[in-house]
Amino acid sequence: MPSSVPTWPELLGSAERSAIHLEMRDAYAVDYETGPFAEWRAGFRHNPADRASWWRPWLDLIQETVGRGVVVRRARIVSEPVSEYTRFLYDGTFTNVAAGEQVRWLPRRQASDIALPGNDFWLIDGRLIRWNHFTGDGASGGGEISEDPAAARLCGDAFEAVWERGVPHENYKIS
Repeated sequence: MPSSVPTWPELLGSAERSAIHLEMRDAYAVDYETGPFAEWRAGFRHNPADRASWWRPWLDLIQETVGRGVVVRRARIVSEPVSEYTRFLYDGTFTNVAAGEQVRWLPRRQASDIALPGNDFWLIDGRLIRWNHFTGDGASGGGEISEDPAAARLCGDAFEAVWERGVPHENYKIS
């Protein structure tokens, strides 16, 4: 097992075929007073036609990864009606799609019989897991790397079950 957590460019740069990401929280810690979430709460919305205003380094990384032939998929399990934070994510997801990610949403009620890992994760090429740990209030608790085959199998199976039931972003309507 690697002793340190690679940077995002290193992690996604190591992908040869696939990079899948499962998000299972209804909220992540954000600054309610300043920054993108506060601006969104105040009514700001990105203009899809003004790409220069919302394009950011993360999207460059996703676009470059997809450009190398890696399939990047993100699935989000969400409670309905959705949280304010999920509405914020939903409104900005067109940027992920523009960069080449495929995104699906699964209402939590439809995930009850899926064996899910305890943490959000990225799984690279079905073998390398980057666990995303969070504190109780949603702040980052740091990342962890694992190459445990049983855990990778759990993550892959869980993701595929969520993906199969999930609604593509362009068809999902928030409630």
